[in-house]
Amino acid sequence: FVAEDLEQCAFFTDSICDQLFPRTKQIVLSYDSGRWVPRLREPRNLYGISPAGHLSLIRWPHQCEVIRDRIEHIDWIPREPEPLYQPTGLELEPLYQYPREGTVVYLADEANEESCFMYSRVGGSYPSKQVIAQDWDNTLNFEARFESGNLQKVVKVSEFEYQLTLRTDLYTNRHTQWYYFRVTNTQAGMPYRFTIVNFTKPTSLYNHGMRPLLYSEVDAKIHRVGWQRTGDEIKYYKNNLGQDGHQYFSLTWTFQFPHDRDTCYFAHCYPYTYSNLQDYLAAISRDPVKSTFCKIRILCHSLARNIVYVLTITSPSESGKEAKHKAAVILTARVHPGETNSSWIMKGFLDYILGNSGDARLLRDTFVFKVVPMLNPDGVIVGNYRCSLVGQDLNRNYKSDLKESFPSVWYTRNMIRRVMEERDILLYCDLHGHSRKENVFMYGCDGGEQAEMPCLHQRIFPLMMSKNCPDKFSFPDCNFKVQKSKEGTGRVVMWKMGIRNSYTLEATFCGSKLGNREGTHFNTEDLESIGYHFCDALLDYCDPDKSKYYLCLKELEEMVKQQAKTNSENLNCDSDASVTDAILDKDSR
Repeated sequence: FVAEDLEQCAFFTDSICDQLFPRTKQIVLSYDSGRWVPRLREPRNLYGISPAGHLSLIRWPHQCEVIRDRIEHIDWIPREPEPLYQPTGLELEPLYQYPREGTVVYLADEANEESCFMYSRVGGSYPSKQVIAQDWDNTLNFEARFESGNLQKVVKVSEFEYQLTLRTDLYTNRHTQWYYFRVTNTQAGMPYRFTIVNFTKPTSLYNHGMRPLLYSEVDAKIHRVGWQRTGDEIKYYKNNLGQDGHQYFSLTWTFQFPHDRDTCYFAHCYPYTYSNLQDYLAAISRDPVKSTFCKIRILCHSLARNIVYVLTITSPSESGKEAKHKAAVILTARVHPGETNSSWIMKGFLDYILGNSGDARLLRDTFVFKVVPMLNPDGVIVGNYRCSLVGQDLNRNYKSDLKESFPSVWYTRNMIRRVMEERDILLYCDLHGHSRKENVFMYGCDGGEQAEMPCLHQRIFPLMMSKNCPDKFSFPDCNFKVQKSKEGTGRVVMWKMGIRNSYTLEATFCGSKLGNREGTHFNTEDLESIGYHFCDALLDYCDPDKSKYYLCLKELEEMVKQQAKTNSENLNCDSDASVTDAILDKDSR
């Protein structure tokens, strides 16, 4: 029984077990004194990533078809903010065309044939066939079977018009909003129309001027131009497709490709994939300076056995241990995979906090930062909008004890509990994207009876954010009410665990209604800047000189008084409690 036989046997056994259950123990065979000696090794999730930055391969649900191409896009910022689309009132509303009325030119295998997630495999399943047009035809060729891609079916309605159907979140029949797909065989200068026909939300930012994103590989190669806004005759409307009691909505737009025979991509928001995160973390681990104060560890494995990373960022002490007197700041992002803007904000935060500025060093000297940059890697990989592979919204399950079903939020909650046993937690913030409102804003939690002035102290940090970022962050859009339907969210669960400053930060998919940025889209630089401003607000909030803190508190008290006066005049109600309730009741998510 030679070593090669043993290795082949182990590989075969692992390949079978790998399809059925995740490993919880690892057996290593050492050759000693003429025989193989088995010994147990600690599970890999107790280790950090290697200093060389080697990161695990991506795992997909076994039934997902995946092409081999790795998709990469250049970073690019337009010279001027891109304006929103101005509706003319003449936009068309194309009817839903049943497949028999057109030609199906793209049809991905139905990944929802199984009712639940079974097991994963590295790289997914490579396709054996695909429904596409012939190369000699002028028909566009579509593809979305790459990381974070989402497209189920395309029907060619006429020579330059296509009807697109998005795939629902895996193992659900809902949550269609995120799209990201590739198009080839383009013709420049021709008026194309795309219509996505199976959105489920009755309202959309596309009716507020938001444009889809277009990426041209020719423009990227020749002109170094990346993602840019595109589209005219943009309309979001209720269509004539009703099915199983569900009403569907369409998004339609016209455009022209910039080049012949180009490869182009369309997306709902700037893509940020799991591979992008891994590349970013690998660069940190290889950096001889950043790796001294940013430790990258494995928080847990997802349902598909992809790694959920946790970063600990703080200035190292002489003893090598985290100083107990330092308070903690907790940041998480991407619990909803289609909210890619939250990853760009997280990147901006990490760029700042890992930088060499005096303020960044001061923050690292003052706090211990615990950061989970991607809570839902499985959903990000497969192109979901909202759910994980259990077909559930993780941000409604922070109270759940089902560790096997919701590992990332279960381990995040327990990690925070351990941190609370060691030190104070100043602030918790979960980063999100918002599909119906413009601007950037925050949701917080009521102060309740514990606070000296209910509801005001929790508003100070968001108010500071608005002052540091007046053309993007809107304090009037903030809300601090705890609704019953939100009791399973990270924000509410952490607040009930005892974190007074517990927030959800929401960034629009669209743009700003404020200052000189009114009527323009946010780009990746704008989103990253929110991460910088978060750090600025943190410095202001913790400044030993408390003058800014008390000025904000005084301003909030004046807001309440003014609201009391207004309500008293309009509603004959001058109770402070009623006034506070009126403030809290407005516009909650």
